[in-house]
Amino acid sequence: MTPSTNRRTFLGRSLAGLAAASPALSALAQGDAKPLRIGLVSAASYGTNYGSNMQPRTPGSNHGTAFATIFNGYDEEKAKAFQGTFVKAAKRLEGGRVVKIWDPDKTAASAIADICGIETVADTPEQCVEGVDAALLIDDGSGAQWKYAEAALRAGVPTFCDKPLAMTAKEAATVAEIARETGTKFMSASSLRFVPDIVKLREDAAAIGPIRLCTVTGPGDLVYYGIHALSMAYAVLGGGVVSAHNTGREGAHIARLRREDDCDIVLMVGAREKMRAGFSIQLFGEKGNLRVEPDLKDLYAYLLEAFLDLVLRDKVSVPVEEEVELIAALEAGQRSLELGREVVLKEVF
Repeated sequence: MTPSTNRRTFLGRSLAGLAAASPALSALAQGDAKPLRIGLVSAASYGTNYGSNMQPRTPGSNHGTAFATIFNGYDEEKAKAFQGTFVKAAKRLEGGRVVKIWDPDKTAASAIADICGIETVADTPEQCVEGVDAALLIDDGSGAQWKYAEAALRAGVPTFCDKPLAMTAKEAATVAEIARETGTKFMSASSLRFVPDIVKLREDAAAIGPIRLCTVTGPGDLVYYGIHALSMAYAVLGGGVVSAHNTGREGAHIARLRREDDCDIVLMVGAREKMRAGFSIQLFGEKGNLRVEPDLKDLYAYLLEAFLDLVLRDKVSVPVEEEVELIAALEAGQRSLELGREVVLKEVF
């Protein structure tokens, strides 16, 4: 198994109100260091089927295997024999343990369960969120992992939905409404929100403020991967985007996002065959400017720490309404390119 490190102690803080939710939470409230039992949904295979991107589902999953190994570790020899994508996380978290996994490819799910010591391979996504303390819905390439959220939320199981929350604002708003209706803890976010460089940038921004312009860059499709680039801006500036005007072209997006305050965001997202953009963010303030190319080491561990903070400490790091707005801003940017005009976010709901 990979070596274990513990960046934070996830015990003994504000857990009394959670004790009734599950035996594991009750044990944590009483000081018994049993990790949360986690169900990993749609976590063993990957295939794109959104928009014009159609690729068959194949064994392996970047996020699914990374999340599993962060909590459970892995058997090195078995991992070498796995036929498919398998990401071995270097950093371990002790606040949870994956006890169930489900995927439409049950053979791949069984293989990952064997490598990572996951006790149960569920037959359905609904079974995967039964009898657990938290659910992780994994980015599986479909952009539709949000559809698995309802079963967990209605069962009162704290739920993390991997990026993107949805491919449209209406779909994202649907999930947010179920979370509000049920009162179940829910989180969705890009991992780039939580890497130390971006957290520090938010702290440093005050020294050059007020911020008047923010530029962010990143690779990939505008909605599906552009969420990473835009999430850096949201992590630093918060919400408040009201419209989008995309003056770029398909595969090379240049979108001006107008905010309620006096700070605009310029979002540049490019397909790999058109531009080799890395992730970067630059802030232009009245007193200077700051630029960061974030170090992405251990980025999934920081993300999952934030989710554990929500489950165990009631710490909301990303309000669901803000994540819905972020999806709406990306969708408005895509629609702006298609219509050749500025699109107000209200239009996409």
